Amino acid sequence: MTIPDKQYVDWRVEQSMLNAARQRAKTYSGQGRLWQRPFALARPRDASAIASVWFTAYPASIVTREGGSVLEALGDETLWHALSEIGIQGIHNGPLKLSGGLKGRERTPSIDGNFDRISFGIDPDLGTEAQLLSLSRIAAAHNAVIIDDIIPSHTGKGADFRLAELAYEDYPGLFHMVEIREEDWPLLPEVPTGRDAVNLMPDVVDQLRDKHYIVGQLQRVIFFEPGVKETDWSATDVVHGVDGKARRWVYLHYFKDGQPSLNWLDPSFAAQQMIIGDALHAIDVMGARVLRLDANGFLGVERRAEGTAWSESHPLSITGNQLLAGAIRKAGGFSFQELNLTIDDIASMGQGGADLSYDFITRPAYQHALLTGTTEFLRLMLRQVHAYGIDPASLIHALQNHDELTLELVHFWTLHAHDTFHYQGQTFPGNILREHIREEMYEKLSGEHAPYNLKFVTNGVSCTTASIITAALGIRDLSTISDADIQQIQHIHLLLVMYNAMQPGVFALSGWDLVGALTLPAE
Repeated sequence: MTIPDKQYVDWRVEQSMLNAARQRAKTYSGQGRLWQRPFALARPRDASAIASVWFTAYPASIVTREGGSVLEALGDETLWHALSEIGIQGIHNGPLKLSGGLKGRERTPSIDGNFDRISFGIDPDLGTEAQLLSLSRIAAAHNAVIIDDIIPSHTGKGADFRLAELAYEDYPGLFHMVEIREEDWPLLPEVPTGRDAVNLMPDVVDQLRDKHYIVGQLQRVIFFEPGVKETDWSATDVVHGVDGKARRWVYLHYFKDGQPSLNWLDPSFAAQQMIIGDALHAIDVMGARVLRLDANGFLGVERRAEGTAWSESHPLSITGNQLLAGAIRKAGGFSFQELNLTIDDIASMGQGGADLSYDFITRPAYQHALLTGTTEFLRLMLRQVHAYGIDPASLIHALQNHDELTLELVHFWTLHAHDTFHYQGQTFPGNILREHIREEMYEKLSGEHAPYNLKFVTNGVSCTTASIITAALGIRDLSTISDADIQQIQHIHLLLVMYNAMQPGVFALSGWDLVGALTLPAE
């Protein structure tokens, strides 16, 4: 019988986020602090009153002074003088906590820009806690607040996941993972050398569903890539648990295989403990007043009698977000969601959930207007905002965030694929309208017309605000941009600023926007 070394297991427990959250919870229980504020209802206008103009940083893209850290760069007094001059009231630092995974005692790097969290501590590659506190003080001196991140849908493959693989206490309840009986291991492919998991093909997922292990294939495969990610399910290699038993697990990951999904309805309620603990740590230790809930629409998944599993627009996502957002408001903070799903989801998740929502409704639409010279699709989307009763003041109207230009247009792809929409004098089903808009944007934004903007799997186009503008101007070669072109690009950039900033709610602009960044050559 093979049993992991006890000292090694204890070390993992010390490293785990669930353990840290449970220790922090003791400082709140039985105290009056969390009963001083309203928490049940979202308060978008109160949230935007704290800070209505945000600078959004992305740590992985920041070029620091030689020998300096990202947090030193963001806390620079000269930078803050400039940010204050243009009216910045909040800085969204992007994910700063340690991310990636563990292989033995060795840390493996992040596979998704620090969106695969494994610790509440600051990533040493980005700076120190002392530098973060210095940033908080400098921001406060310029009447600005700190905005941080929570990732309620998944973690990285850190101590928590490795303890779950070992079947240690209730850690398997953290994740959407299922132990496969040894007699069914022949269904699972071998894990390639050097890897710790292997993605499952659709037929294997179907067999595991039919054997009543898992819920089956999801409604769509995010980041689908043939031969890399065929489904949202992967299998571990054989792992010997703390009880000596050999196990193979199958686990869910909406995103990459290094981002195992959390289980938001397990009897242990371990996921809720860990994520709320992370949020309270961000508020009370890192000094954040606002927290982004990233990928917060993927907290519930359920088997259906026929077809794919119910994996989007699930009521458990609403319930989970209400719990998390309520805990944040109890502690004196606010939250916003970066939810690229249907407008229905944005509206329903705001009922007691996040206070603010990223404006994925009109961002692709105003970019479509820029590229095509017609505002009809933009006006259609603005009418949808009002039809669903969404307060424009509850939206974060932004230029560029950390992602590519998202062209999924999920509203027309899933729930409203067969509803009819009036566009350019014709009536289209939602799925046909979606394809029409996407084709127009792909044609004008990438390919032969603008080879410097590249398609990113099925999600959209890797580009910047400035390179969208150059594509709209018909500039094919970025090296040929003239002084007159630069002036025109700046004017159009300001037009997009005006569209966003003149709406109620929050206006956000990125570091890429502030410097007018263009794309780098693909090679």
